Amino acid sequence: MKSSKKNWKKVVQYCALLMTLFPFASLLDIGCAYTTKVSLDPRYQTVAVSGFYNKSSEYDFQAPLTNALIRKFINDGRLKVVKPGEADLLIEGVVLDYKRKGLTYDVKDETTQFLIVVTAGVRVIDQQTGKVLWQEPMMVGESSYFTRAAGQSSDRLRGNIETFLVPVRSFASDEENRAVSEALEQLASDIFYRTIEPW
Repeated sequence: MKSSKKNWKKVVQYCALLMTLFPFASLLDIGCAYTTKVSLDPRYQTVAVSGFYNKSSEYDFQAPLTNALIRKFINDGRLKVVKPGEADLLIEGVVLDYKRKGLTYDVKDETTQFLIVVTAGVRVIDQQTGKVLWQEPMMVGESSYFTRAAGQSSDRLRGNIETFLVPVRSFASDEENRAVSEALEQLASDIFYRTIEPW
């Protein structure tokens, strides 16, 4: 154990030295930089996302989550999105639950900020073998928002990220709808990365 820690320390020191001596070393393939190579087995070239089911008490969750996940694969390009009958991998899922919890309160004990939690179950299947490559019975997407009474902005997004959010229109306030969209976007990201980088 000690020798592996020493070896790892030497690798880190070596990379740091190279970066000091050669400022442009990050542009070279020297083994110290992050790689964009997919860690998924190369026999998987295509993916299909089955429409998510919605077992939560709310509506309008399944399409935004499904669409956000499809968009991530299309934008990434490492796995081509195709129809379920043509895909190497099939992603199936279900939205299980939606919870809204109070986070902060004013002097009148009224809620000024809520935490949004969306829970989903997901599995990825190798369609040629029928084997489940991974499954997670409970994945969580979270976000929060301030109520209008709080007088604070819930705007936490930067740049043009908001443009890509698939809108949810289930709730009375825009703030809650937006927070749910953000939670679903987070869920989609987690599912995407778990699929593309299974290690």
